Order: sequence, then C-alpha cells, then structure tokens
Amino acid sequence: MEVIIKNDPVELGKAAGIAAAGLIRDAVARNGKANIILATGASQFETLKQLVSQTDIDWSKVVMFHLDEYIGLPESSVASFRKYLKERFLNKVPALKAVHLINGETDPAGECARLNEIIEKSPIDVALVGIGENGHLAFNDPPADFDVEDPYIIVNLDEACRKQQFNEGWFKSVEDVPRKAISMSIKQILKSKAIICSVPDARKAQAVKDCLENPVSNLFPSSILQGHSNCSFYLDKESSGLLS
Repeated sequence: MEVIIKNDPVELGKAAGIAAAGLIRDAVARNGKANIILATGASQFETLKQLVSQTDIDWSKVVMFHLDEYIGLPESSVASFRKYLKERFLNKVPALKAVHLINGETDPAGECARLNEIIEKSPIDVALVGIGENGHLAFNDPPADFDVEDPYIIVNLDEACRKQQFNEGWFKSVEDVPRKAISMSIKQILKSKAIICSVPDARKAQAVKDCLENPVSNLFPSSILQGHSNCSFYLDKESSGLLS
C-alpha cells in the first residue's frame, strides 16, 4: 500500500491520472490489451480529467468495466453513472475495444448474471476507485460482505451513503436517492492487479483515517485495501488531515 498526498484535488487528480495511464500503457504493452474498472462521483472528476488528456494510450485496446449503478434510475438522470462515464470519459477518448456499462433499468439479477459472465473471463489490470464518507468501496456499505464471490451483486444503500449522494448535488432530496444498486463486490475489486484510489476533500477525512489506520474490518469497507499488493491512495491535504 502506498499513500501519496498532494496539495489539492487538482494536483491529486493529475498524479492519479498519470499513474493510471502508465499502468494502462504497461498492460497494453504486456498483454495486447488492458481491462480497466472506472468509478464515478465527485472524487473522480480530476483523475478522469487527467486520464482522458493522455494522448499516447491506444484506447482501441482498452476494455472498460463499470463499478456500480443505481437500480431503477434512468440514464437521463444527472445522477446516472452511465451518463457520467459517457460525458466525462467515453465521449472524450477514441472508441474503446469494449465497454461494459451496468444497466440499472433492467432486471437486476439478470444484469448481474450478464456482467458476471463477462468479467470472469477478463482479468482486471487497473481499477480506479474512491472511498465513500461512510468508508464504502463501490456501493459496499458497512458492514460490507467481504466473502461474496459473485463479481456483481445487488446491494442496499445505507442512509449515510444516500445522504452523501444528495449532499454532493446529484439529487433534489434524500428521498430521491435510490435505495438499491448493482455494485462490484469487494472480492472482485481486490482481484485487480493494480488499484488507484482517489480521495479528495475534508468530508472524507474521517473515512480515510478509519480505513488506513484501523485494523481491516467490514465496518470500514475500504480498509480491505490495506492488504492489496499494489494499491496507491491519492489524497489531498484536506482528506489526509486526520491521519497520524
């Protein structure tokens, strides 16, 4: 585990995006393609902005998987993660080899089964993730299931998670935030050969401290990343402010 602290979210995103680009280029050179996971939300704004600016990546050899998506939320919603990834990533880079977005508007169990069949044949080279204010990893809220084997699962969103989504401005009220989502499981995320975890902002400071300085616990889901062999945390001065 490596922790890199930058002055602000822009510097954080630049460093994380450059690191992710290097890992993607290395995977393409080594394997002829790169399988990647992309996260969404405010924590990823600057990281993705930097990543799409990297002109020397052969995107035609990149396969993208999607970390999580609300169940029942139309893609036209400003809070849709499919919409987010199209606007902030897919529309800004050349066509990828393949894109596997989560469709939260279809049968959730069937969608999990569809995605599970694909990703089980696709070893992940690089995962870009964040940490929630409640310490969640993807939409695996505490107490997270560290043992489920399925790559994609249906989860219930806790109140802290739903309040975060509202406070970030994605929804008009907490009641508008869906109560269920399709999320990549903890075990599937940990199968990634390299993980870049971008976590800016003071509101994440307690979660960062809990996940980096406490023993690994499903009450702090992102703490599981402590044991990954190639995980780098990119923090800014505010998100790292409570670290001892």
